[in-house]
Amino acid sequence: MSDRYQGFVSTSIGQLLVKNLGLPNPTALERWTDGAPLVDGLVVLGGSGRLADVLPTTLDGLGIASARELGEGARAKALVFDATGIEDTTALVELQEFFTPLMRRLETCPRVVVIGTPPEQATGSQRVAQRALEGFTRSLGKEVGRGGTVQLVYVAPAADGAIASTLAFLLSPKSAYVSGEVVRIGAHGPTPTDEVADWSRPLAGKVALVTGASRGIGEEIARVLHRDGATVVGVDVPQAASELQTLMAELDGDHLVLDITVKDAPQRIAHHLRTHHGGVDVVVHNAGVTRDKKLANMAADRWSSVIAVNVTAPELITRELLDAGVVNPGGRIIGVASIAGIAGNVGQTNYAASKAGVIGLVDSLRDELGDGITINAVAPGFIVTQMTAAVPFATREVGQRLNAMSQGGLPVDVAETIAWLAGTGSGAVNGNVVRVCGQMMLGA
Repeated sequence: MSDRYQGFVSTSIGQLLVKNLGLPNPTALERWTDGAPLVDGLVVLGGSGRLADVLPTTLDGLGIASARELGEGARAKALVFDATGIEDTTALVELQEFFTPLMRRLETCPRVVVIGTPPEQATGSQRVAQRALEGFTRSLGKEVGRGGTVQLVYVAPAADGAIASTLAFLLSPKSAYVSGEVVRIGAHGPTPTDEVADWSRPLAGKVALVTGASRGIGEEIARVLHRDGATVVGVDVPQAASELQTLMAELDGDHLVLDITVKDAPQRIAHHLRTHHGGVDVVVHNAGVTRDKKLANMAADRWSSVIAVNVTAPELITRELLDAGVVNPGGRIIGVASIAGIAGNVGQTNYAASKAGVIGLVDSLRDELGDGITINAVAPGFIVTQMTAAVPFATREVGQRLNAMSQGGLPVDVAETIAWLAGTGSGAVNGNVVRVCGQMMLGA
């Protein structure tokens, strides 16, 4: 679905108006295509923390070229700064010294990653300085422009060997619409250094359950997980049975037609996965509905149906799969929340409550899971789908522009984020809520 405004401002007349009126000027985002390198260019490394020696080796293993300096006249595709060695606030000047000379030497759609130590695992002046990194990266994300992204990755000392999967995602075009994020590695639970045999198919041999899989974001999730090697089991309501069956046949997957809110849905899903697949490795709670009204006009059925689909069913299904031992060791549970669950939205008290509840599910389980199982969530912002196409033009335009990239995201942006969290190399990424919103300017 094309962005007509973006197409207009790419014309000579559009560029003239952008320059004279200060209009948003979105850059066409680079997105990863099958067979392309993770990073098409050079990554420049900075900082002298505990990961300084680990980073070059890790990037080399991913097929990513890196260097400590940028040659004269050359440009960088990405910058990675190891800030784990910053012990007090006076040392924060190292950020300015590294980044300022390089910011005008970045290619289009660059990637910037700062790596720190979780403040909660630091003390005294170091804790102050490490917390300061969040303000730095979130501000830089709103400055970098030209389709660029900026992230902060807090790595617990015990997880230094578990960063490859996260760097592969954040430095590549797979993270096109993720910016201004704080990702924690090794903050909750064990920190395995999962080896990935084939980075082009990190889910080979895995079984992935995707609810609401027949169309929109759910369809794209199914496609990307299949691309990465998973056998996909799609779930959707009877009304979507034909589309679901067609998609799963195309992906050589399996399907289960049922309403996830019926009383025995968790048991039926668990039975199907155990009987037909011997268990499940990835669980993606994508199914969701909206029934928007201001609370003063909210009928009881509008409230209850949204809560039932969006948060009660995921909670009950998750607990059944865990209690019945259907989730295999090293399994990944991923919920689809929403920016509405973080920032709120007018007319969406029911929807926002349900999506905040998905985040609550992550919080409630992240420290309880064993066998290397992780739980995370993604929180999409304005994603261009058939549903958002029906939004009034003015509202849609405002929704797309109020982020650092001045444009809406695509379903594949959500799917790629989920694929990273689902990957076998992401065993130390647990308890995170990752926004896929182009770094919204307001409320989150």
